[in-house]
Amino acid sequence: MNFVALKMLTGDRAKYLGLIFTIAFCTFLLQNQTSIFSGILKRTGSQIADVSDAEIWVMDAKTEYFEQTKALKDTDLTRVRGVDGVEWAVKLFKGSPVARTLDGKFAVSFCLGLDDATLTGAPRKMLLGSWERLREPDAVVIDHAGYVLLFPGEPLQLDRTIELNDHKANIVGISDASAPFVSWPVMHTRYSQAVNFVGRERTQLSYVLVRPQLGIDARELCRRIEAQTGLRARTSGQFRWDCIRYYLKNTGIPVNFGITIAIALIVGIVVAGQTFYLFTVENLKQFGAIKAIGVTHWRLIGMILLQAFTVGIIGFSIGTGMAAEFFNFFGQKLATRGIILMWQSVALTGGCMVLVMVLASTSTPRRVNSRFSSARAVAARQRSFPSSPGCSTAAAVKSNCSIKMLNSFPPASAFCSAGKISGSFISNTICCRR
Repeated sequence: MNFVALKMLTGDRAKYLGLIFTIAFCTFLLQNQTSIFSGILKRTGSQIADVSDAEIWVMDAKTEYFEQTKALKDTDLTRVRGVDGVEWAVKLFKGSPVARTLDGKFAVSFCLGLDDATLTGAPRKMLLGSWERLREPDAVVIDHAGYVLLFPGEPLQLDRTIELNDHKANIVGISDASAPFVSWPVMHTRYSQAVNFVGRERTQLSYVLVRPQLGIDARELCRRIEAQTGLRARTSGQFRWDCIRYYLKNTGIPVNFGITIAIALIVGIVVAGQTFYLFTVENLKQFGAIKAIGVTHWRLIGMILLQAFTVGIIGFSIGTGMAAEFFNFFGQKLATRGIILMWQSVALTGGCMVLVMVLASTSTPRRVNSRFSSARAVAARQRSFPSSPGCSTAAAVKSNCSIKMLNSFPPASAFCSAGKISGSFISNTICCRR
């Protein structure tokens, strides 16, 4: 019966290929949009993830996400260091000076000022140069995308001079920093130089980076810091989720992507579901004939689900391949670096496609049973009327003078054993010619 189900599926090539294309397109659209959505949200905390030396970020009590900073007092660093369980705590500065090249090209940048003594938070992935050269005067490390933005079409080169708010800076390294939410150059320098690049204010300290002592839970230490200092302390993972929640709540990103994802789901459920439903409705006669020869209800459901999942698996595989090639191509571009096809998106899309196939196929067995039950009811009613004596079987069908329905005959096996069975399915009626 599985072979019969597959032959019925591939018999109408236009509908068969149309189903595969629809599911492949929906799969591609869902995986594409959910992965891009997740990749953009991950960028909101990319600079937090790049700081691998510290586990805890301490900030002002009202800070909600990374870009929102209120300067702390220098004494706050000492207070944090005095909390039991802190192995070390260093300062971090974040500012946004305007970077300008000698040719006049300029761009607003992220400038991270690292602790002068330890350089905690320095970029570890370097494409050219070394982060250890940050100890040199006026030294900065710029990320690759920022370098291309300021020096378009030029090869990577060290010891180039730029201006940061009219202060001279020397590029001593080019890093492979994670892409920020906004496409600004990301620069790392020493704390003492960063405050000069941005401009001195009464208070400069943006964050305090903390490493807990061995055996001390980071979350427990955060609670201690908050209780003793009144500041806000978050682990790196918690702080990144804070950034994601802020952008979800206060921007239009989830609405825009949500509309596209909803359209993909609607297209999948309505178009693919309707196409498959019409396909099965057009084959009701065949399904009825199969049921008439003794196929059980559950076996019929199995045949229909086999057809649905055959189309679904082929379409899902093609769509996933298209999405993988899309991200493989655009992942090599600087503007879209870091945005990848996530396995969670593949799994979520697979679940959605299963839902589409199940919803599209579950109505068919009920319709087959309804037609089959109606035929049996008509046959039962017409058996109560005598047929015309001179009416042949073929004439009876054409003139409706007598119709012998499905269950008015002995089991098909009785005819099969005698080698006399032949049938034609006409208007949900089986007329056996003796």
